[in-house]
Amino acid sequence: MSTAKSERSRLTRAKIVAAAGELFAEKGYGATSLQDVAARAGVAVQTIYFVFGNKRTLFKDVVDTTIAGDAEPIDTMSREWFQSALSAPSAAAQVRLHVRGTRRVLERVAPVIPVIAAATATDPEIPALWPDRDPRYTVQQAAAKSLITKPGAREGVSAKHAADVLYGVLSPELYLVFTRERAWSGAKWERWAEETLTGQLCQPD
Repeated sequence: MSTAKSERSRLTRAKIVAAAGELFAEKGYGATSLQDVAARAGVAVQTIYFVFGNKRTLFKDVVDTTIAGDAEPIDTMSREWFQSALSAPSAAAQVRLHVRGTRRVLERVAPVIPVIAAATATDPEIPALWPDRDPRYTVQQAAAKSLITKPGAREGVSAKHAADVLYGVLSPELYLVFTRERAWSGAKWERWAEETLTGQLCQPD
């Protein structure tokens, strides 16, 4: 495929994903048709079928792109922010970088969590699109295994306990409680999450 044609295909795919994301948020998964998406994206509905096959696959692409922040085929644990946190020289430094990176993800992801829940209720086959039943825990588990080996990690904390704490404190549901229900700024949430995790997982100063 020529470079120009490849770029056109990439842009078309991005337009479709963006249009679908807007409509899923506005109308819900069940009420959004591929014809609606085509009209919003300015493409033929046959183009959507050609690129994605069906609405379920398109929805997965919308969610994956939202989590990643772009359409690059790079999983979370291979992202620069996650690798930088793993490379931090101390447990406290890893917590700080991990929370900072997670905040950027949650700012994108948290608003679509209700959309995902509603879509799953409409189409029970949607969870099967992600073979790893809980990819978020897999990410926190990898972070925890690294963190407990660092200087300054709290003694006696297992990788499982650390992963559970990271999973809970950094959950999109809790993020929404603070930022949406309690009107915290993202910066305030980040400070709270870092202080909470440092207190739970790192040695006292």
